Amino acid sequence: MSSNKSAVSDKGIAAKIKNVSDTNLLLTITIVVFFVMYIGAIIFQGSGFLKPQTFFNILNQNATLIIVSCGMSMVMIAGGIDISVGGLTALVCMCCAVYLDFMGGNLVVSVLIALAIGLAFGIVQGFLVAYLDIQPFIVTLAGMFFARGMTTVVYKEPFNVAHEGFKELKLTRLLIPKMGSYTKKGAYIDAYVELGVVVALIIVVIMFCVLRWTKLGRSFYAVGGNSQSAVMLGINVKRTKFITHLLSGILAGIGGYAFFLHTGAGSPAHATGMEMNAIAASIIGGTMLTGGVGNIIGTFFGVLSLSTIQIIVATAGLGEAWWTNITIASMLCIFLILQSVIMAWKHRA
Repeated sequence: MSSNKSAVSDKGIAAKIKNVSDTNLLLTITIVVFFVMYIGAIIFQGSGFLKPQTFFNILNQNATLIIVSCGMSMVMIAGGIDISVGGLTALVCMCCAVYLDFMGGNLVVSVLIALAIGLAFGIVQGFLVAYLDIQPFIVTLAGMFFARGMTTVVYKEPFNVAHEGFKELKLTRLLIPKMGSYTKKGAYIDAYVELGVVVALIIVVIMFCVLRWTKLGRSFYAVGGNSQSAVMLGINVKRTKFITHLLSGILAGIGGYAFFLHTGAGSPAHATGMEMNAIAASIIGGTMLTGGVGNIIGTFFGVLSLSTIQIIVATAGLGEAWWTNITIASMLCIFLILQSVIMAWKHRA
């Protein structure tokens, strides 16, 4: 009797899981893994992770990655890829830095420059991918090399921006009430986030709403899931692909300015490898490389998970770059295997 009840219970659980969408199932896995990881960090790495500022620092250090990963996720949901975002971030930083320091520019125009660069890359790459039917990997690879080369053409040496207005903007902080902590000397320090974090959270909310409740968002999923079926549903596949790359370029421009605000400098070496981190964060967040499945909230938690594991590796005394790379690689493999196993079990149940 008990075995029959157990079998019925297992079937009931399987039926419930089967009714959950692929996107929501992978999102749940991502969130659970992040909280398990963060609680593990608190247990094994000490009370430092209990301080709210530790979490806020993760956001401060990864605001750009959150913004860029949102664009990456949308492109991947639609079945594409964009590996130009790291080079584009560096180009935005260098152009804005040169404009403000060497040309006596103002802050509003520097923001417009960042948006214009992102828009230009989005238009060109989107057109080549969508309307000339060139593989997105090839197009964005060329975009990455072009952006890195142009960064050096604009200025070869790294330098800190001395523009007074920009320095004031860079040091602007949004204080979080009642979330501060006391130093060893008993001084109270307010918790804070940088302006880039505010922008990143706003973009996460906007992109989540676009994907969840708009016709455009549903088109991204349809095109990524099966472009031929999307055509039969009356969706303009070419225009949808173009829009994903356009949005990715714009978000990379915004992310580039957020990176500029965080570092306060221009350098040809800025954001090296950011495109790979954005892809990794999207995958960890539940976005499938094959397209059609993904969630911006999952991408947000993917960035947090990626950063948390990097901090754990560093605080464990393994600060060398190769240990971080090995850990991220292992984490990606685990998530890809986990996704494949769970999705296969879900569809077989």
